[in-house]
Amino acid sequence: MNDWLIVRPAATSDADALVELGRSVAAEPDLWLTYNRRSSDERRSVKSLRRDPNAAVFVAEASTGVVGRVSIARDGNPVSHHVAELGLMVDAGERRRGIGTALMKEAVKWARGSGVTKVELHVFPHNEPAIALYRKLGFVEEGLRRRHYRIAGHYVDAILMALYLD
Repeated sequence: MNDWLIVRPAATSDADALVELGRSVAAEPDLWLTYNRRSSDERRSVKSLRRDPNAAVFVAEASTGVVGRVSIARDGNPVSHHVAELGLMVDAGERRRGIGTALMKEAVKWARGSGVTKVELHVFPHNEPAIALYRKLGFVEEGLRRRHYRIAGHYVDAILMALYLD
């Protein structure tokens, strides 16, 4: 772990910072992710996730505040309960400093401790830095979900990637 960065479970007091981070990343012109929560939504979500043994949310905190987040949740279907999906976001000004790696490692640690054997995610095909990070961490591409999102009147594909833990 870097001495300038703390990765920890999110707290309800992080709600405003998480909303600011989500809106900031979603507003980037390169379209790295979608995000549409309010502080009250985020507070409820974090409170619920802290009590849920099948999900978790972690934040990366630097001296400037919350600079990243990863959420992970098991599939609720009994036959795919071994699978968890995750989502990652890192503040634009803080990228390429190991924050994404630290958050992903914490999510994978949680997954292993929870009996998850497959972690999956969606990533936009044009988000080459994220794809490179995921590959570095051992994720493989499983497929392309064509026209999976409709954003600003346009269809956008999503790459499905997975990491096998067993």
